[in-house]
Amino acid sequence: MKFKHLLICLLLICGFSMNAQDIHFSQFYLSPLNLNPAMTGVMNCNVRVVANYRNQWSSVLKSNAYSTYSASYDQKIAVGRYDYFGVGATLWGDVAGEANFATRTGKLSASYAKRMAGGRNEAHYLVLGAELGLSQRSLDFSRLKWGTQHDGQGQHNPNASSLENLFDDQFLFADMSAGLLWFSVFDENNNLFIGAAYHHLNRADQTFYDGPREDLYSRFTIHAGGEFEIAPRIGLVPGVITMFQGPSFQVNSGTSIKFVLGSGNGNFSNFQAFQVGTWVRVSNKVETGVLTDAVIVSTRFDYNQFSIGFSYDLNVSALQPASSNNGAFEFALLYKFCGNERRGVYCPNF
Repeated sequence: MKFKHLLICLLLICGFSMNAQDIHFSQFYLSPLNLNPAMTGVMNCNVRVVANYRNQWSSVLKSNAYSTYSASYDQKIAVGRYDYFGVGATLWGDVAGEANFATRTGKLSASYAKRMAGGRNEAHYLVLGAELGLSQRSLDFSRLKWGTQHDGQGQHNPNASSLENLFDDQFLFADMSAGLLWFSVFDENNNLFIGAAYHHLNRADQTFYDGPREDLYSRFTIHAGGEFEIAPRIGLVPGVITMFQGPSFQVNSGTSIKFVLGSGNGNFSNFQAFQVGTWVRVSNKVETGVLTDAVIVSTRFDYNQFSIGFSYDLNVSALQPASSNNGAFEFALLYKFCGNERRGVYCPNF
């Protein structure tokens, strides 16, 4: 038990926790399969490919900054006159801190979208989704500093004996999630949605040490958003995501303003749109309460089936003296492949 507690303390000092290493993107709306398995196949085209990259705390950790990447593929399959199956796959990885605490995940997801009401240009859908994945976690113990390597006078001897031979440097675990989504489309410029997802249903063991289990906390996510036209070719695109995981929670909320620059009315025929937005992330420190962690500025450009997004997190927490307000930057790329199958408006423009 002493060895396990020592390892956990070391990891916490490096800036991460064994039970709270879930990835997150500020541009959650451009990472749909990581947000909710019920988002699988929910699109107005037939196939969607998405890539995301996030780099965090480089101003503080330099070459040991946290890096997160993700790539996903999903498609929808028509069922009857109005309903759809969705199938998808996601690969993502995350590397954090000096000891290269890494997580690599591959997962498959599926969904079923049932039209509950509406017609060709107005519709209301309920979507159920689920996913199954396999993850690997690893840690470079040789880069950790152990208590047995200190001489008691403030000197560190890396050649002295350590405790790393008492731990496995990697392990595999299965992961399961489920989700629910409701969306209403009123026309091509006005819609809203709300969803919920329950991640880590099986609460896999996360310990590197051959001892008592350290179960991964389940994570419950609630998200909502929409698009609302306020003037010809101008719309508001609000969004919010709330995540609860064990003793921790996080809320991202904000609004983008959308300017339609080209014709096409969303039909991917010389369609061009630009968005700029401001978001706020609020989270908690388990023992000291709620804090505002970051202010996020974002942009997005849509051209026919292609979308590119960029965001930057301005750190406003107690870490700002060290970070100089620098937090994280993100890139997101999305491309949709559209065929002949089109039954009017199906879903919001994710």
